[in-house]
Amino acid sequence: MATSFYDFDANTSTGQPLPMSSFRGKVVLVVNTATQCGFTPQFEGLEQLYRDYKDKGLVVLGFPCNQFGSQEPLSNEEMAATCQLNYGVSFPLFEKIEVNGQNAHPVFQFLKSRLGGFFGSRIKWNFTKFLLDAEGRPVRRFSPVTKPGAIEPYIKALIAQ
Repeated sequence: MATSFYDFDANTSTGQPLPMSSFRGKVVLVVNTATQCGFTPQFEGLEQLYRDYKDKGLVVLGFPCNQFGSQEPLSNEEMAATCQLNYGVSFPLFEKIEVNGQNAHPVFQFLKSRLGGFFGSRIKWNFTKFLLDAEGRPVRRFSPVTKPGAIEPYIKALIAQ
């Protein structure tokens, strides 16, 4: 049983395995995303956070999910292209995954077990966000309605540590 965020791997949108250990020493913002959701414009704010803080130690990781209203119907390649074209997304995007249920990706099983939410460990909707410190410890969970800019003070505090 994995006990650290760094114990997991996930496939990028191009199908390449990427170990979470490659983000060791960085503040990490993990987000379950969708390209056809009412919260999809948050990609802009997520990208802005990434651009503003990537040189200071932040990485944003986008995990597309089609479990909520079928709002991520695109293939992995189409999803990545859409995010780049419409929102300028340059942060890492992964293959489409599940975040709830018995097929939930291990990264999300881990994050939910460490930071339950209003609905227990279940994720309510797209654009739920998990913030991890530079040691890979989950420190805060944000609801889908939380705009990326509202997370900035928490990111600044973790980067300053």
